[in-house]
Amino acid sequence: MGRGRKTLGRPLVITVLVVVTAGVGLGLYWFQPWKLWQDETVQEALPTAVAPAPPAGAPSASPSPAPGPRTLAGGDLISHEHTTSGKVKLVRLADGSHVVRLEDLDTSNGPDLRVWLTDAPVKEGRAGWHVFDDGAYVSLGKLKGNKGSQNYVVPADVDPSQYTSVTIWCDRFDVSFGAAELART
Repeated sequence: MGRGRKTLGRPLVITVLVVVTAGVGLGLYWFQPWKLWQDETVQEALPTAVAPAPPAGAPSASPSPAPGPRTLAGGDLISHEHTTSGKVKLVRLADGSHVVRLEDLDTSNGPDLRVWLTDAPVKEGRAGWHVFDDGAYVSLGKLKGNKGSQNYVVPADVDPSQYTSVTIWCDRFDVSFGAAELART
């Protein structure tokens, strides 16, 4: 009678250990808590226009300076789920393309962070954590680093005037780490 309990108890203990180990592994993969202590700093210069070279054999004229990048809108990042600071600018480059520029960004690292151009209003506190996926948004790509200054290309088929804010969005947990209202300049 005692032997039956030992053989029944051993598979149960092994099953529990396997389930707990798998649960811890999945939890670590999903939450990636080590990223809270890992900073990635990216320092990119603002893209500039390169003047096209004159065709071969063409007389050289005095080069006229190419128009530089022009800031169309900008704002300061506010904190949502994580403490976040820095500036956001919507910049039109000389070739007519647009970039969203994050300057002096400082936020927490996290799993699956994206930069989104959105039409949602920026709200303070918890009220602003989940609003950015309710309306129109364009993902400009993965966050390159949680610190520094970096550029994100706005796709050519996107009209940036239709969007009013930028968020650092955690796609895994559907929450904003921080966001900025884009005030037109």
